[in-house]
Amino acid sequence: MHRPLRLTLDRAALQHNWRWLAETAGTACGAAIKADGYGIGAREAMAALHEAGCRDFFVSNWAEAAELGDLPAGASLGVLHGVGPGDVEAALGSSARPVLNSGEQVGRWKEIAPGRPCDVMLDTGINRLGLRPDETGCLDELAIDTLMSHLACADEDHPLNATQLERFREVAAAVPATRYSLANSAGICLGRDYAFDLVRPGIAIYGGVPRREAEGHIRQVAHVEAQIVQRRTIRAGESCGYGATFVAEAETEAAILNIGYADGYLRGFSSNGSAFAGELALPVLGRVSMDLMAVRCDAAPDLKEGDWVEVDYDLPTASRQSGLSQYELLTTLGGRFERRWR
Repeated sequence: MHRPLRLTLDRAALQHNWRWLAETAGTACGAAIKADGYGIGAREAMAALHEAGCRDFFVSNWAEAAELGDLPAGASLGVLHGVGPGDVEAALGSSARPVLNSGEQVGRWKEIAPGRPCDVMLDTGINRLGLRPDETGCLDELAIDTLMSHLACADEDHPLNATQLERFREVAAAVPATRYSLANSAGICLGRDYAFDLVRPGIAIYGGVPRREAEGHIRQVAHVEAQIVQRRTIRAGESCGYGATFVAEAETEAAILNIGYADGYLRGFSSNGSAFAGELALPVLGRVSMDLMAVRCDAAPDLKEGDWVEVDYDLPTASRQSGLSQYELLTTLGGRFERRWR
């Protein structure tokens, strides 16, 4: 079935990004492949990263773990949301390790899988998932593979970064585990003090630039392409799109593209985003709608129905254009794309 949308995924760029993160961290480097590999395809991303040398992978829940199927040789998988009341059967039937986040989860794991390895999340300041430092007394008798925490503000120069590092060091000195892990993508850029035994990058693997230290090192992975449905002329004084937010000052050539907010190209790109026909920039005209958007194509007289253009989806650039985070840009890409790896 022909699809008028393509997501071309650069395997070499994905592997390059992971290798740069691993080299920068100077320790074992895993990969978050939750949310279907941040929208690009978890199984394909896992295979490419395993080929590059990654052995530690993380997903959010047991459904994501099951969808991966068999893991590559030597790979391990952590389930970040732990083991809830409804997860017992899935957890016991899987080789993945739960990341235990609460006293209730710790007690449940001791009861259903005594002696089986697990990971543990420590809350050092994000107040999301994890045990507080004064709640770690329940961890006795657990076979902890990885004791981890998660940084709240690593993408900023925030005092909480150093506070979380110190809190984690204190607990790590008191709680036995095979490995200790704190840094995400941005945390890797904070320096090797944050690396410990394992780092767990996510967004930077997929082309996001989490901090200025990564600029120039991270390559774009996901390339969004859309087909032209119609070329039309907008006459002087006429508007284009919902709300008539664009009004042509002079006769304007427009290409109507087969992409909209249902595909993850959200309304924040209205009159802000752009596409490219070769090297020619084609600015977005007016509002992005559900399935369509318009771009100015006066500079590309040969563009016609059925031609393909590449939507500007370099994550740092697209984030500035749209006001969306780099995470949102990737994970909201919809299911109507033909996903192609190169």
